Amino acid sequence: MKKILLLSLRSAVYLFAVIGIVLSLGYGATYFHLTNTVGIIDKQGKHFVAPQKDEYLPFPLAHTSEWRAFKQSIVKDASIIKKVSKETGVPARIIIAIAVPEQMRLFYSDRALFKKVFEPLKILGSQSQFSWGIFGIKDETAREVEAHLRTATSPYYLGKKYENMLDFTSSDIDQERFTRIVDEHDHTYAYLYAALYVAQINAQWEKAGFPINDRPEIIATLWNLGFTKSVPNATANSGGSVLEINGEKYSFGTFAHNFYYSDELIEIFPRE
Repeated sequence: MKKILLLSLRSAVYLFAVIGIVLSLGYGATYFHLTNTVGIIDKQGKHFVAPQKDEYLPFPLAHTSEWRAFKQSIVKDASIIKKVSKETGVPARIIIAIAVPEQMRLFYSDRALFKKVFEPLKILGSQSQFSWGIFGIKDETAREVEAHLRTATSPYYLGKKYENMLDFTSSDIDQERFTRIVDEHDHTYAYLYAALYVAQINAQWEKAGFPINDRPEIIATLWNLGFTKSVPNATANSGGSVLEINGEKYSFGTFAHNFYYSDELIEIFPRE
């Protein structure tokens, strides 16, 4: 009996050691950007010509169970999204256009979890390891958004009234930041961080003389690539990481564009 207990204890120690090594390697890979997905640059053809307000592009996933689950989930947050939109000045449909490829990537990358949790419960996927919450926000990105709010000399600076929008209430800032972004019962801060990021890059490009507030595919691409890739210019292309869905490949920017100019959820979140 003693030998069996010792063997079980040793096995448990080995197991936790392996788990620790795997998590450490994963953190290191993320920290040093070794896990970054190879992206693509879209060919800017007729596809990216914005249709008229009453014209709509076909959305490729419109009749799938994944899309039905997403729609039912996002509608639950409609009041929060509209509140965040009003506070930040970022249109609600733009905020959702970023959430669409993030959530579809989760739904299609972990089919078992989608079938067991996301589909039956009609909830959005929330990450809590290397990227956080329903938008997959990285810790460094969240910190940058906070810093830009308070740095008047930053090209991303939005003005005095935004400076305290993400103020913390506890002494443990790191824990509070994590907790509020991954909160599965209240997505307010997840939407707020995402919307402020969009507002900040919009401000950067506007100040540089290249406004992109009406370019959902560029905004989504820059969300996907991060602040360091946001370089205002007159010939910006959409692109970003590749989403492979049902055998088809889409760039992050393309997928956001396809949703934004479709008629999906248009009654609740119209184009502005």
